[in-house]
Amino acid sequence: MVGLTSAAGIVGFLLEPDPELQIFALRKLNEQIDSLWTEVAGSVGEIEALYEDESFPERELAALVAAKVYYNLQEYNESMIFALGAGKLFNLDHDGEFEDTIISKCVDTYIALSAMHNPPFPASTVKDPASPQLSTAFPSATNGATSISAGLASPTTPFSQSTLPSKSLLSRQDSSTTFDPTLPGGGNAGVPGAHPSPLVLQRGIQKQLHAIIEQLFERCYREGRYRQVVGIAVEARNLEKLRQAILRASEDEKQGKRVQNEPDERGEGLMEYVLDICMGIVQERGLRNEVCYPTFAIDVSQFTNDTIIQILRLILDLLNDIPSPQYFSIAKCIVYLNEHTMASDILSQLVKKADAKSIAIAYQIAFDMYDNSTQEFLKKVRENLPTNPPPSSEIPIATRDDSNRNDEGDAQESDQLLQELNDSAGAPEKLEPLSPESQKAFESIGDILRGTKTIELDLEFLYRNNRTDMNILNKIKDSLEARNSIFHTAVSLANAFMHAGTTNDRFFRDNLEWLAKAVNWSKFTATAALGVIHRGNLSQGQKLLDPYLPKDGNQIAGTNTGSAYSQGGSLYALGLIYANHETLALDLIRGHFRRATEEVVQHGGALGLGVAGMATGDEGIYEDLKEVLFSDSALNGEAVGIAMGLIMLGTGNIKALENMITYAHETQHEKIVRGLALGMALIMYGRQEGADELANGLLDDPDPILRYGGVQTLALAYCGTSSNKAVRKLLHFAVSDVSDDVRRMAVMSLGFILFRKPNSVPRMVELLSESYNPHVRYGAAMALGISCAGTGLDEAIDLLEPMIKDPTDFVRQGALISLSMIMVQQNEAMNPKVGTIRKTLQKAIGDRHEDAMTKFGSAVSLGIIDAGGRNCTISLQTQDGNLNMAGIVGMAVFTQYWYWFPLTHFLSLSFTPTSVIALDQDLEAPSFKFHSATRPSLFDYPPEQEAKVEDAPEKIKTAVLSTTAQAKRRAQKKEKQQRRESMDIDQTPTTPKIGIVEDKMETDEPSGKASEEKKAAEKKAGEESKDTPVPPEGLKKRMEKEKVGYELENMSRVLPPQLKFISFPDGRYEPVKKPTGGVILVTDSNPSSPKSLLAFKVKKTVRPAAAPETLQDRIDNAFNGGGYSSSMGAGGAAEAVGVLTAIDEDGEGAEEADVPGEFEYLSDGEGEEE
Repeated sequence: MVGLTSAAGIVGFLLEPDPELQIFALRKLNEQIDSLWTEVAGSVGEIEALYEDESFPERELAALVAAKVYYNLQEYNESMIFALGAGKLFNLDHDGEFEDTIISKCVDTYIALSAMHNPPFPASTVKDPASPQLSTAFPSATNGATSISAGLASPTTPFSQSTLPSKSLLSRQDSSTTFDPTLPGGGNAGVPGAHPSPLVLQRGIQKQLHAIIEQLFERCYREGRYRQVVGIAVEARNLEKLRQAILRASEDEKQGKRVQNEPDERGEGLMEYVLDICMGIVQERGLRNEVCYPTFAIDVSQFTNDTIIQILRLILDLLNDIPSPQYFSIAKCIVYLNEHTMASDILSQLVKKADAKSIAIAYQIAFDMYDNSTQEFLKKVRENLPTNPPPSSEIPIATRDDSNRNDEGDAQESDQLLQELNDSAGAPEKLEPLSPESQKAFESIGDILRGTKTIELDLEFLYRNNRTDMNILNKIKDSLEARNSIFHTAVSLANAFMHAGTTNDRFFRDNLEWLAKAVNWSKFTATAALGVIHRGNLSQGQKLLDPYLPKDGNQIAGTNTGSAYSQGGSLYALGLIYANHETLALDLIRGHFRRATEEVVQHGGALGLGVAGMATGDEGIYEDLKEVLFSDSALNGEAVGIAMGLIMLGTGNIKALENMITYAHETQHEKIVRGLALGMALIMYGRQEGADELANGLLDDPDPILRYGGVQTLALAYCGTSSNKAVRKLLHFAVSDVSDDVRRMAVMSLGFILFRKPNSVPRMVELLSESYNPHVRYGAAMALGISCAGTGLDEAIDLLEPMIKDPTDFVRQGALISLSMIMVQQNEAMNPKVGTIRKTLQKAIGDRHEDAMTKFGSAVSLGIIDAGGRNCTISLQTQDGNLNMAGIVGMAVFTQYWYWFPLTHFLSLSFTPTSVIALDQDLEAPSFKFHSATRPSLFDYPPEQEAKVEDAPEKIKTAVLSTTAQAKRRAQKKEKQQRRESMDIDQTPTTPKIGIVEDKMETDEPSGKASEEKKAAEKKAGEESKDTPVPPEGLKKRMEKEKVGYELENMSRVLPPQLKFISFPDGRYEPVKKPTGGVILVTDSNPSSPKSLLAFKVKKTVRPAAAPETLQDRIDNAFNGGGYSSSMGAGGAAEAVGVLTAIDEDGEGAEEADVPGEFEYLSDGEGEEE
């Protein structure tokens, strides 16, 4: 049938009184509405009238035609209303643009309406028992407010919000009266009267909307697309639909229904998916916690008692309905919600099952908890583990936990409910006598939660796989003048980073003469480098540093107590060795700190206390630090301020914040204010919305150092969240603040917030990297390095490469450091530019015309790119995707090297070993191999640099002058002529033809030897070209010849991109979970057979005594060139004692080289004028 060319006649039938003619017209229009809608649009009123006429028999057909007309008019809300009125005539299964658009609109409206009736809880009350309600008043802005809106109009900024262009993102006012169906709650969920009733409510067709959504969900269930239902339920905050989707997936899995679309669309995969979107996608903390509750755990502050019990029972139902409980997902969420009681309960349940696999799972959960938790949380979990106490100490669980409830408000009620849950579920009593096997397992779990086992395994891995290229380190030392303190510090930092965690301090032993040139703070930094090198050496760390630690004057008769700089550096080093690991070393450092009278010793002791006691919340240590702070010393005040933040890391302690804010306004020392600003930011680590009040107050402060701290507060509070709100604030201050320091930190902080989305950072900072202000350019470079660390991202490298040639020295320094962070553990196969970047770093070191700051950055960069013996990467998140607290804090404090070089050592906290370490259920490392389904060269170590051998003494060729050569030729010609005249028969000449050597300089060596040397030179050139980075084409051809797949020994280096190719083909050992790097528990399928274990090497080399018996022996041994101890562990640290502890009699050192020029930079305009 030929289609209609005009709708005029058909539209006329709509005005006829006969219903049959009207129905005929509607059917014709419905069939060809896409080509006739322009003529029908004028009569849409008549079609609507037919739909509203209840006596009309084909009302649904009229609604469908009207929906299609409005769809073509791009009035999608009206189109959705009439499509819902069409009922069954609107076919969800029909594939078309109209149907897809209406379905999408229905989903958005459903989400908005559901979220409007289920508003999120205020973010300030979710998981924030100590939500900041600061009593300290900040200096008021122009209108007396302490909000970001006031900050935008603050006189400290060059322009206000009102002066921005009308189309600027910053000039747009937040709408509070608009219903936006694309936003949860229409953009104003839970705000009474904030928006008018949407059309769906006005037309009264909510039932039709829910019917459409139910049809859509049912189709997803049939097709096995459970993730779509879960996503809609989470956005709509409809927990019942979320529960229904998880149970439906579990039922389908039990019935054996196969999912065609996604392999993980099952109960197990769906639970993991829910957890992933809660942790990585949902930005509202209240919604995130709420979504987690019905699946795994709850926060009692949000519900009534009856609701709590119902949700807890729902947890049990979900876990029972899932074929195999997802213990790892449960543990992951428990850690996030800080439910230490539930964590200890799940470990107890697994251990008491007494089978090998359950115990292995319990060990794996303990390892994961250590990687993702704070010391405070781990301590509470350990205290709640079952033990065999004496009869007098057998007390109820609730009583035993009372000591841990100082900061939890209504936690007593929570524990009572959890106890009721355990009773209702038939959980065994904790105080039952434990079997020997269970007791041993709980003791092992305690060791794991203390971190002892993980640190020991990482130390062994780094020691046995150390691939440090000493040629590079020696070249750095030889290229930089040691008498210059900045260069000496640079070499110490490069050595520390290259050998981080390897316990290899041989460089100090082999370069005592160079080490003796360290004075004052260079000596402090060099001594602290021992802490980075021996980080994790828990058994010998204290013994290694004992010769350096502060001593009483009468301890060794006739000797002095040593240099205060080495003493302070040793306390700093001791903290780095036991970083984020609360042990007896914390008490040792605290004792030295309290007895210290020298400011330098207090400085090092404060840093050591902060690192070792990170996130412990210890009030006693805080009071000790505060007492030293109030002495108002600029030298130790900065370190004390940082240490106070480290101790209270992430606690949001109001009392500490008030004290720090008050003193920051009272003191006149900028260094103290700067340390306190960073300390306050550390206290608000991970608090998100809970830190807004403090951040806004600091950002409104007229003091630029406190505004600098406000920017840091935003960075650490929202780290890893990709929060649009935080990014918007930072971008505003990056382009508007009058202080270069604030602008630099604002740009740099983007890296902390967006490091989970590294691909978005280059695009965001692209224009900032070309700013006229060098501080902004430096911040852009560092933001790229922080967010893209270890990724080798090409877009970031393309932005950083031009900055290497920036006219400002500190911008070049930042670009080099960022490139090294991005290129860490990259080889030619992974990124072809890594060879060029390594050459650039080494070239900058040896360039005599390069500035001192750039050389410093190059030296540090060479240490970073080969961190941990080329076995560490820089990671701000754990293998499970959670925030790496120690790594983020280390990176944040490292950025302060701009003001104080010793803080550079904090970067070592971000170094994460890239390993796969398999342990069996006995926590022993079996000797077996796993498989990597890649070519060996793809993830191989970069080639070591060959030391150039001086060939001058070996092959010196004597040059022959041209006059001598001519004389020889004349003599040869004359002799030849004489032979011809004296002989009857001419002989064939045996000498070389003259023409061959005419253009070449002759030598005294025979031609045979010359040819051999030529071949040797060609061979050497070939070897050099082989060792240099292979071009991508040649590398590709070489890789094609390699066989795909190779075997790796247990405890081998495995890069993060390589993990997806790792498998365990060995039938004996099977991992309890998918390998994610680090420690992996494996189950032994044949435990009765003898097993081969890996022999730990680090124990044999580190355990011997760390130094000679007396201090005088050490001094004599160092300065008199005495032989060093045969044991590696006592080598470098012991040999360096006499050098580093010697007092600098010349003060600042009369033999030092000239100080580099003043720190200054020229803007682009000034450079052009010159």
